[in-house]
Amino acid sequence: MKIRKAVFPAAGFGTRFLPATKAIPKEMLPLIDKPLIQYSVEEAKRSGLEEVIIVTGMGKTAIEDHFDISFELEMLLKERNKTDILRMVEELSNFIHFSYTRQKKPLGLGHAIHCAKNLVGMEPFAVFLSDDVIDAKTPVMKQMVNIFRQYPYSILAVQRVPKKDVHHYGIIEAKKIAPRVYKVIDMVEKPHSQDAPSNLAIIGRYILMPEIFTALEEIKPGKGGEIQLTDGLKALLKKQPVYAYEFEGDRYDAGDKLGFLKANVSFALKNSAINKEFRRYLKGLKL
Repeated sequence: MKIRKAVFPAAGFGTRFLPATKAIPKEMLPLIDKPLIQYSVEEAKRSGLEEVIIVTGMGKTAIEDHFDISFELEMLLKERNKTDILRMVEELSNFIHFSYTRQKKPLGLGHAIHCAKNLVGMEPFAVFLSDDVIDAKTPVMKQMVNIFRQYPYSILAVQRVPKKDVHHYGIIEAKKIAPRVYKVIDMVEKPHSQDAPSNLAIIGRYILMPEIFTALEEIKPGKGGEIQLTDGLKALLKKQPVYAYEFEGDRYDAGDKLGFLKANVSFALKNSAINKEFRRYLKGLKL
């Protein structure tokens, strides 16, 4: 089985970044010179995926516009002979095949993923949460696709977090079966540190079997009427194996203000166009 399609839930309101996200989708906030979602789309492409399915909501048309052709902009760049920028803009619209579907109400991550059912079909697929920006030599999803070839079931990306922070994450209980690979026994959503079965936190990359759609249909809504992906995965776990992979790479929670700032600093220091001047600026700060 080949992983061909990637689902990008992007219908949330981004309340942690208000008022900036009142009119701008959170996924379009710039990390240096690219919006957050573009980093994950590029990861999907570099991982060998062929189609991106973006689940949008009200006020998210900027995402569609970003990955679409812009005739006026391209014509202006041609007239001004800005060939390098023109090439970059043209490549973006031809980068990978995009499809879009709507989540009409914000009813949870599980519900957002279920909205892509008709576009995904009955095949395994990837899920990217663009809040999680991961800087890795080998794209994280490519690492996971390689693991999927050995363990052809749902795979969750996980990372060890400090015990004091487990209440921010879904945490797995698991048995290690190979280097960086675990067979999942159970999952707990945002446990207290004393109740957490481990410190292996689920991060925003998934490979999911199509049976997840049935599992999401069978579970009951949780708090606020939301359909949670963790509950769907727990239901799926009763019917087939679920694995976890401890990925290699530096992850930034760009859905959090501090994490977003850390990502900008880290990526700026690696950007050849600005890193020298930026490093000089940082050294000159009187902290």
